[in-house]
Amino acid sequence: MTKPHFDFKARLGGKAWAAIGILAGAAALAWAFSPRPVDVETAAVERGRFEQAIEEDGRTRVKDRYTISAPVAARMARITLREGDAVAAGDAVAVLTPVMSAMVDDRSMREATARLQAATAGVNVADARIARARVAQEDARLELQRTERLAREGFVAASRLDSARLALDAAARDLDAARAQRDVAAQEREQAAAALRPAGAGAERGGPLVVRSPVAGVVLRVPAQSESTIPAGTPLLDVGDPMRMEVLAQLLTTDAVQAPPGTRAVIERWGGPPVTGAVRLIEPAGFTKVSALGIEEQRVNVLIDLTSPPQAWRAMGDGYRVTVRLITASADGVLLAPVGALFPYADGGMALYRLDGGRARLQAVDVAGRNSTVAWLRGGAQAGQQVIVYPPPAVADGKRVNVRKP
Repeated sequence: MTKPHFDFKARLGGKAWAAIGILAGAAALAWAFSPRPVDVETAAVERGRFEQAIEEDGRTRVKDRYTISAPVAARMARITLREGDAVAAGDAVAVLTPVMSAMVDDRSMREATARLQAATAGVNVADARIARARVAQEDARLELQRTERLAREGFVAASRLDSARLALDAAARDLDAARAQRDVAAQEREQAAAALRPAGAGAERGGPLVVRSPVAGVVLRVPAQSESTIPAGTPLLDVGDPMRMEVLAQLLTTDAVQAPPGTRAVIERWGGPPVTGAVRLIEPAGFTKVSALGIEEQRVNVLIDLTSPPQAWRAMGDGYRVTVRLITASADGVLLAPVGALFPYADGGMALYRLDGGRARLQAVDVAGRNSTVAWLRGGAQAGQQVIVYPPPAVADGKRVNVRKP
């Protein structure tokens, strides 16, 4: 009887392969469930200039703007000046002529004719009064002559002679009054007749009134160029010197107290390179302004003078929109870290994550100030260190991280 053959080597080899398979599976599970490095973005801590500023929208305007208006109601000739034309002090900018009389309809014509007839009758009445006054004056003169003759012969008292003289004087005054009334009646007749004269280009009109510029400058605006009839006080054009420019910014009152006169300003986003300026005046009275979100805000006008050479902002015009940065604090050669790297830590403190050999290390820092982009660090970091910007929630102290390539 043949005994069964037992292959010990083959059986031992099968167990080895099974153990290898188990180990490989365990390694795969360990790799699958092991924590992965967190992808992060980094930036460097650097030394540089720190500036803390108040940023607000503003607009430019000419400092001394002159609006030339019509002094009287008149007919304005077409203005030949255009925006941008230069004018000197005393140059003629507009010509005004008297307005034409109004058109007369049939009813107004009849009314004017009746007034003319009444005025003519008034002249006739005045003529009759003059004739009557002359008769009264002649009667008083004759009476005075008779009284004087009787007084010389002693038949009348001296008082009677005085009365006759006064009567002649009164008659002369009545004649003067009648003549004056006749002049008034004649003027009223002329006024009534003028209303019946036809209005037209050939009608007699007064001489033109030339409006002149009070200062030298450039025409900024011409509201109406065409010939027209205008009332008194109508603006004709605006004149100013574009080389005398200022910037007006409406700041929150809480921000304005941090930017007293003399504060340095940077004017940006006007279409050209940034220019510098300085706060000249904070107006003494504020006002309420409703924001785009419907919130009532207390604001105040802040006037800023441009201190850069005019060649730097020559292309800047009146009424341009700009962005104003008022520098309230500055320091040179300080440590600067991105604002996005900071987060609150430990009872009001601030911290960041620095990169250390592929791992994130929590680091508390002392922040002296910040603006919209960088923070000024007094301690807790060194120049050249890489810090994690906007760290994800998965980042923790000692956590492995993977720097994402830009």
